[in-house]
Amino acid sequence: MAPRKQQEIFDATLRLVAERGYDGLTVEGVAERSGVNKTTIYRWWPSKAALLGAALVESDVLGFDSPDTGSLRGDLVALVEGVRRLLTEPPGSDIAVAALGAAVRHPELDARRFFADRFAREREIFERAVGRGELKASADPMLIVDLLAGAVWMRSVFRGLRVDDDFATEAVSALLDGI
Repeated sequence: MAPRKQQEIFDATLRLVAERGYDGLTVEGVAERSGVNKTTIYRWWPSKAALLGAALVESDVLGFDSPDTGSLRGDLVALVEGVRRLLTEPPGSDIAVAALGAAVRHPELDARRFFADRFAREREIFERAVGRGELKASADPMLIVDLLAGAVWMRSVFRGLRVDDDFATEAVSALLDGI
């Protein structure tokens, strides 16, 4: 399948899940919105769960580039800022909350691939920091990411509070400098 058409299918999938939730997402709806036949979609993805899982990882809408600012602190601030934008600015916020929230209720939607893909990219931040002597090799990168990204999720999604522009800097400082 042509990469452009694949992105159109992923875009339609993510926008539909944002609008209708996982239960309202259908392969027929994705086919109609993306202008392809539903048999084409089923040829590549055997179910709506497989399609949404692929869209979460492969879509340009939720794209992610690992920051490289030259310092661990700068990289973590940029990472937290990226999570903040993802969870607070449309269309990413609508998509992330709907799709990843559905993963909790629907085990057939394997969101682990989404998080594994993100963490594989984030790992570079910690490898560079160890190489520069900013971080002990024994530090747990996943714990650090979970603490920081979890803080954004908690504040923006679960508590429904505004995440201020200085939140990323404050969260990273609290983690790296201690409370």
